[in-house]
Amino acid sequence: MLMVVDKLNYIYSPGNAYEKHALKDINLVIEERDFIGLIGHTGSGKSTLTQHLNGLMRGTSGTIYYKGEDIYDKNFNMKGLRSKVGLVFQYPEHQLFETTVYKDVSFGPKNLGLDQLEVDLRTYDAVKMVGLSDDLLDTSPFELSGGQKRRVAIAGVLAMKPEVLILDEPTAGLDPKGRDEILEQIARLHKDNNITIILVSHSMEDVAKYANRLVVMNKGEIVYNDTPHEVFTHYKELEKIGLAAPQVTYVMNELKSRGFSVNTSATTVEEAKVSILRALRKSL
Repeated sequence: MLMVVDKLNYIYSPGNAYEKHALKDINLVIEERDFIGLIGHTGSGKSTLTQHLNGLMRGTSGTIYYKGEDIYDKNFNMKGLRSKVGLVFQYPEHQLFETTVYKDVSFGPKNLGLDQLEVDLRTYDAVKMVGLSDDLLDTSPFELSGGQKRRVAIAGVLAMKPEVLILDEPTAGLDPKGRDEILEQIARLHKDNNITIILVSHSMEDVAKYANRLVVMNKGEIVYNDTPHEVFTHYKELEKIGLAAPQVTYVMNELKSRGFSVNTSATTVEEAKVSILRALRKSL
């Protein structure tokens, strides 16, 4: 087990009129090489939880274990945790601040105290991992497109060589092409570099396509923690908490209600296509 969240609670403004119980007895196991889709309506606790995972916020009670170590132990290396659990915020281009792409991506490794050769190697590797060309290294990140800015921000986290990469709505505000490119790049990072991914998203289609496990939050609690196929069988319950299932789920359930022998647990277009073609062959 890479990370274990054990009975984690977090209360904003305790003891006054603005008190809010943002996380309630959260229990979660994160395995190496997981690709987790973290979903929930606005205010459900998703972002609060992710900021606890790399120590930006500290639980009111409960704890988090990273590779068996209690991150709240007074001797725990919190700086080391933040290099291993990288967090890319929503609209990550707001994290950019240096004058060139190279300086921005290399900022993290430099602050780890690494020698210049290692800083250079990490910077070039990270830029390559996100699919940016070397000729952009001397360019101002503020002159790049929205999608390229996202890649630079992600590269800056990757240069720290994290074992866990948390992305909070990384495609927000991008056009469809830019959105698909970023998600495909994240999928490649997961596959080729064995990085554990936690993707916070409002797109049911995206998490159905890429995640191997979904964690659904509502009012600070985890209400589902299972495979996409299993979670989306509860689409009616999801609707009650302000969520939905992929469009494919609704199509397949409608076909089933009309007498077609299709797989209603299909969550992607490809799965639906295979199931529908199989049902049509049987009917011939």
